[in-house]
Amino acid sequence: MASDDDEMKVMIGLEVHVQLTKLHTKMFCSCSSDYRGKEPNTVTCAVCLGLPGTLPVLNKRAIEFATLLGIALNSKIQESMFFFRKNYYYPDMTKNFQITQYDKAGGVPICVGGELTFTTGKNERRVVHFRRLHLEEDPGKLQYEGSITTSPYVYVDYNRNGSTLVECVTEPELRSPEEARAFLKKLRSIIEHVGIADLSLEGSMRCDANISYKGHARVEVKNISSMKEVERALNFEMMRQKQKIKSGVEIVQETRHWDEVRRVTISLRTKETEKDYRYFPEPDLVPVTIDAKELKRIKALLPELPDARVLRFVKQYQIPAYDAEVLVDSKSMADFYEAAIKMFNDAKDVSNWLMGDVARRLNEDNLDISETKISPKALVQMLQMIKDGTITGKIGKTLVKDMLDGTMPADLVKKQNVKRIDDEAILQKIIDEVFAENENVVKEVKEGKNPRTFEFLVGQVMKKTKGQADPEVTRALIKKRL
Repeated sequence: MASDDDEMKVMIGLEVHVQLTKLHTKMFCSCSSDYRGKEPNTVTCAVCLGLPGTLPVLNKRAIEFATLLGIALNSKIQESMFFFRKNYYYPDMTKNFQITQYDKAGGVPICVGGELTFTTGKNERRVVHFRRLHLEEDPGKLQYEGSITTSPYVYVDYNRNGSTLVECVTEPELRSPEEARAFLKKLRSIIEHVGIADLSLEGSMRCDANISYKGHARVEVKNISSMKEVERALNFEMMRQKQKIKSGVEIVQETRHWDEVRRVTISLRTKETEKDYRYFPEPDLVPVTIDAKELKRIKALLPELPDARVLRFVKQYQIPAYDAEVLVDSKSMADFYEAAIKMFNDAKDVSNWLMGDVARRLNEDNLDISETKISPKALVQMLQMIKDGTITGKIGKTLVKDMLDGTMPADLVKKQNVKRIDDEAILQKIIDEVFAENENVVKEVKEGKNPRTFEFLVGQVMKKTKGQADPEVTRALIKKRL
């Protein structure tokens, strides 16, 4: 007999849409793929708008980029493939069909199978398999006045229409929202290292999440914008479905929208089945062949991937594997790290600062280091100032926020007039004040009742000096005073 745990087993599959932003033009026309920030409906032509009488011409580098990603994910690259029409009516699709690839009825996507190994938050190694990777064109973008549920009207911007997407479809093997986020983090790092997309750009990596409990209908949550929001959306949807199941209410197969403001999913439509899309081969595009010679040429373009980079960091820089994995989670962070240690010969100290105070500030603002103005030179300048005694580590922590905005630490120290205090006469006076204000603590330290109270006294001196007191000189003076 099945247990309650088996009955409530959650199954999650992801459809990750990766926009190949490193391409200069769209998928089937010569319009620029750099549409962000442009006036609405200005980066378009008759082809990407699908006007009558126009014919698509396939972007050759789109095939190359998708093949590179397939190789990186251990997918099988197909020797021959062709495109299909996926028919549906929606305001962001001017043609009322999307040119895509299909894996049934004789259809062949560019990549079949594949896998990705990642580490969960519980430090467990997991492998999730891909069903396929396929190429398709991006539709336009709907703009709402406020929320999707309250907006009185909708704008349509077709600038994005025809941009190149690779859709990565997983098997439903993820077991929790936390795993989904960890999976996406690793996938993002691989894509960045392959060099086919800048995923810091808005909308460059979007996700549809399919979630169901064993024995119940599947629900798809559409167009989730970030890894953090994927986790939130899945957590909400798990709770919603579980409550319905326990109440005896049937789960309906449907498509839902994730409202990031209210943090709820909203029903959009009953889920279409494949027959509703009336897939058929795209008659205006010829089949594409990737022979052995071409595949060999593309394989030679593949750069160092995250797993290999982690191993190299451990061996070359003698840092723990955990540090290396955290740094390589973001290609720009790993690049920053390598640039910094070329100028500062303490690999562990650099990784500590990047993983600690720098990462903390980035997480607070939901930024990647590439989206800030801090330079490796700035970080190294600060570390050198700590090393030569100009400032303390605590002062360094206070500088990080302004450094991320592009200010050099030497300029900050000069402007804020903060520097290390090691003058014993000055420190002795402050220590006397701390002792007078904390007589009970001093007594405890002298009696040896609680060794940690010694550090409390050190902390009080640091607090009075706003972190400028030299911690070692301070400790020595307090011991002498005791």
